[in-house]
Amino acid sequence: MLSIIQQQLRNPDKTAIIAHGHSYSFQDLQTGSQQFARTLLKNSADLAEMRVAFMVVPGFDYVRVQWGIWQAGGIAVPLCITYPLASLQYVIEDTEAEIIVVSPEFESVLTDYSAQQGIRLIVLGADDKPAPVGVLPPVTLSHRALILYTSGTTNLPKGVVTTHANIDAQVSTLVQAWAYSEQDIILCVLPLHHVHGIINVISCTLWAGGTVEFLPNFAPEKVFDWFAKIALGSQDGLFMAVPTIYFKLIAYFDQLPEAQKQALTASMATFRLMVSGSAALPVSVMEKWETISGHRLLERYGMTEIGMAISNPYEGERRAGHIGQALPGVQIRLVDEQHNDVAPGVDSPGEILVKGANVFQEYWRKKEATEATFTTDGWFKTGDVAVLDDSYYKILGRNSVDIIKSGGYKISALEIEEVLRTYPQINDCSVVGLDNEEWGELVVAALVVNDGSLDLTVLNAWIREKMPAYKVPRQYKIVDDLPRNAMGKVTKNELKKIFVVVSGS
Repeated sequence: MLSIIQQQLRNPDKTAIIAHGHSYSFQDLQTGSQQFARTLLKNSADLAEMRVAFMVVPGFDYVRVQWGIWQAGGIAVPLCITYPLASLQYVIEDTEAEIIVVSPEFESVLTDYSAQQGIRLIVLGADDKPAPVGVLPPVTLSHRALILYTSGTTNLPKGVVTTHANIDAQVSTLVQAWAYSEQDIILCVLPLHHVHGIINVISCTLWAGGTVEFLPNFAPEKVFDWFAKIALGSQDGLFMAVPTIYFKLIAYFDQLPEAQKQALTASMATFRLMVSGSAALPVSVMEKWETISGHRLLERYGMTEIGMAISNPYEGERRAGHIGQALPGVQIRLVDEQHNDVAPGVDSPGEILVKGANVFQEYWRKKEATEATFTTDGWFKTGDVAVLDDSYYKILGRNSVDIIKSGGYKISALEIEEVLRTYPQINDCSVVGLDNEEWGELVVAALVVNDGSLDLTVLNAWIREKMPAYKVPRQYKIVDDLPRNAMGKVTKNELKKIFVVVSGS
C-alpha cells in the first residue's frame, strides 16, 4: 500500500473530508478509492502507468479518484475544471490519456470529444458502480504517480512527472517542517491541478491524519464564516492561500462593521498556522494581514517541479519579503550564468538550483527539455533569481520575466513593485520590461488604483526619492485589473501587450 494511504489509516473512523454538506471518514476514503481502482482496472490486472485524466469537483470524489488511480497503478492527470475544451484537449492529447473521469457537471464538456477519440469515459455516479472485490496491483515508490502542467507563461505548458517517491519526500518533509498533526483542519480554496492544493493542503493534512474541508466556490464571506466556525471547535485551524486571495480577504474585511472585525480577529488568532505561496507575497499584504488576523504569514518557495524547497520557519523569524531557508533534505545553490556559485549577500544574485528527493523525474516525453533544465551533475535549474540575505533567501524574480536588463543593469521587477505598493493610491501593480533598442529593456508599470485621478507626475517624483533613477519606470499604465493565471500569478507576457513600444527613452 502506498505511503500516503498507509499513513492515514491509523484512525479509520476519524473525519478525513468535509464537502458539500457531508463528512467522510478515512475508512470511507480507503473503501471509496479501492472501489474506484477496481472500476478503473475493469478486466485488467494493472494500469501499468496508464494516464488517467480527471475533471472532478473538489471534495471527496476528487480525492477518491486520485487515490484510486494510484492504487490501480495509473498516473493521475488532474484537469482544471474552469479550462475551455481546447486547453483540456492539449493536456489529454499530450499525455495520451486512455481514460477520462468526470463529475456529472462536466459530462457534456468531454462526452463528444472522448467518443470521437475513442477514449474510455467514466462519469462518476453513473459508470463507477461498486466493482467486485479483487486484488489491486503492487505499486512501488518508483512508479510515476502524477503529471501536472506548468503554467505556460513563456512557452507551451510542459507535463511535470513526479513519482510516488517524489510525493512521499515532498509531503513528509512539509509535515515535519510545518508540524501537521491529526488535530489539524484546513480549508481548501485552491484549484486542484497545481501542487499547492494537491500536496500542501490535501496530501500533507491527510498524511498527518487531519481533516480537509472544501469550499466549492471562493467567497470572502464564506472564508471568514469558516474561520469563526473553526475557532469554536476543538481542532487546530490551518489556512493556505495565494497572495491574491489574501488581498481579497483584506478588502472584504476592511468594509465590515467594527464589532464584526474584532470578532473575526479573535477567531483567526486561534488558528495554528496561515501560509502564503504560489506567487510573491507583497510585504504590504503580509503586514496588513498580520494586523487583522494576528498571524505573520509563513511564506515559502516551491514549483510544480520540486514541490516545496525553501520556507520561512514554523517557529522562529518569518522575515518579510523573504522565502526563508532550505527545507530538510533539500539542497540549494545560487549560481551565476556560468553556473559558478555566488557569494552570500544582497549584492550577489544568482539562479536557484535545487537537488533532493523532492525533485521531479522528467518533463513528459520531452527529453531535450528535461536535459536542458538539469545541470550535468543533477541540479534542477529553477529559472528564479534570488540573493542569500543574512541566511534567508530573497526572491528577485524569474529570469525570463522579473529580471529586467536595462542600460547594463539587472533590475528586479519585484523590488519596484514593493515600493509602488506603498503609494497610498495604488492597490496593486506589476512591473515588466519592454524590448528597447537603446536600453535593452525599458522598465514600465501597470497600476491598479483606488482613485482615478492619480497624478503620474507626482507619483514619478515620489518614486525617484525612493530608488535610483535607472530603476524608475519610464511608462505607466492605469488598468482595472491585472491578467492572472489560475493560481493568481500575473501573466506578464500578456501584460506587456497593453504598453506602447517606443524606441529610445
